[in-house]
Amino acid sequence: MIISLRIPEEDAVLFRKYAELNNMNLSEMIRQTVLKRIEEDFDLEVYRKALSEFRENPETTLLETEDGEN
Repeated sequence: MIISLRIPEEDAVLFRKYAELNNMNLSEMIRQTVLKRIEEDFDLEVYRKALSEFRENPETTLLETEDGEN
């Protein structure tokens, strides 16, 4: 799939330099950055949902380890 992106030249220079500093080509840098952002947003949503559920029912459970400690 090919995606076209219109950005100011100064941003393009910054993107290229960042990719170069991280030993990536521009496409891979953008791909990884977008995937990371999606993952962070998903993680944040999971956290918000868990926090909301905890506020509704603030019961906690301690899990035992194999050696019998909490």
